[in-house]
Amino acid sequence: MGYYVTVEDGVNLYIEDINPKGSKTIVFIHGWPLSHKQFEYQFNVLPAKGYRCIGIDWRGFGDSDKPYHGYTYNRLADDIRTVVETLRLDHFTLVGHSTGGAIAIRYMSRYNGFGVANLVLVDAAAPIGFSKSTAAQLLNETLNDRPKMMRGVTETFFFQYISEPFSNWFIQMGLEAASWSTAAVITLLRDENLYEDLPQITAPTLIIHGVHDQVIPFSQAEEVHHSIENSQLVPFQYSGHGAFWEERDMFNQLLMQVV
Repeated sequence: MGYYVTVEDGVNLYIEDINPKGSKTIVFIHGWPLSHKQFEYQFNVLPAKGYRCIGIDWRGFGDSDKPYHGYTYNRLADDIRTVVETLRLDHFTLVGHSTGGAIAIRYMSRYNGFGVANLVLVDAAAPIGFSKSTAAQLLNETLNDRPKMMRGVTETFFFQYISEPFSNWFIQMGLEAASWSTAAVITLLRDENLYEDLPQITAPTLIIHGVHDQVIPFSQAEEVHHSIENSQLVPFQYSGHGAFWEERDMFNQLLMQVV
């Protein structure tokens, strides 16, 4: 079922809550500039296995409200904390993809992993996000031809072949975001880093990363692994930046083993 959680006055986040009576809970934080819909191929499988799956659209993205402010790691982590408190979640697995992984890392350090039993980082944008040159190009395209920008992102996102209908679906997902929030998060990925956050994470952490990732290089996953003491790195040999879809069967099996 879908509903909204108010995280501050005038800002409501959309929550997709599938199988609310499931025995174990997994909270999914999507990547930039997507929405909870990117985890469709997890939501197809995991609830039928007894899991409660909660997809959160960040402010500015998907079906959530789209304010002009609040696009920092601290604020986005604060939003997650409000959702966790409102839904009274405890002992859950937190899954973050790409920038969602970065938000999850800030949540873990800022709130001492409040309520989280296990952390899963998927092609996480950590400890850094975009270089200045990449950010400049993406900002220029976002502010002048956002559909073209989204098509370019889609073309570099996956290692495996994607059909034209799949590509169109993926592009439309990205275009559901507001243009200003899309641009603001590019700036966030350029200007903020997570070097000091990583050593503070104590929860068991699974790091999944595609070896062919053109968005966040695999070498960054190795750096994250070395910085988080209680972590395991699993390379996905046939994935780019979309391990959640490209090797979805193995991805889903790993999630079930972690939870």
